[in-house]
Amino acid sequence: MGLLISFSHRKIQQGDIKEFEKLFRKMYTELCHFANKFVRDMDVAEEVVQDLFYNYWKNRERIEIKTSIKSYLYQATKNRCLKVIEHNAVKDRYNQEVKIQYEQAEQQAGQELETEELSQIIDKTLDELPERCRQIFVMNRFDGMKYQEIADKLSVSVKTVEANMGKALKLFRVNLKQYHGVTC
Repeated sequence: MGLLISFSHRKIQQGDIKEFEKLFRKMYTELCHFANKFVRDMDVAEEVVQDLFYNYWKNRERIEIKTSIKSYLYQATKNRCLKVIEHNAVKDRYNQEVKIQYEQAEQQAGQELETEELSQIIDKTLDELPERCRQIFVMNRFDGMKYQEIADKLSVSVKTVEANMGKALKLFRVNLKQYHGVTC
C-alpha cells in the first residue's frame, strides 16, 4: 500500500486532478476530526484542512514527501492547527490589551471631565463668595496659611477668620454636593 500512496503523490505532482480528488475524499473527514482535537471547533478544523488541501494542490510540484502522503497530511494538519492556536492566542492577548487601553482611556477621559467640572464649580463658588470671605478661604486652602497667620495679616480676629471659613465651606458643600467624595 505504501507504494500505491507514493505513486498517488507522483500523479498529483503531475497534475492528475482525479487522483487529488480521490485523496481529498478519502482523507478530508478523517483530517477534520483530527484537526478538531486541537482547535476544538469543527468549523475552524474544516478551514484548516481545506486550506491544507488547497496549498497542497497549489504547491504540489515543489512538495517532497519523504514519508507516506497520509503521514504528511496528518503532520501538516497538526502544524497548521498549532499555528491557528498560536495565532488565536496572540489575537486574544492583543484584544485584551486593546480592551485595557480603551478602559484606561475611557476612565482617564471621565476623570479629566470630572476634574474640569469640579474646577468650574470651584471657580464659580469662589466668585459667589464675598471678597473678604474668598480672600480668607484662598489664603487658608490654597496658600496653606493657618487661621492665626491670616488674622494677623488681615488685621482681623481669629473668630472672624473662622466665621468666614465656615461661610465659605458651607457654600462649597452646597455647590459640590453631587461630588460626595470631595472635602473642602
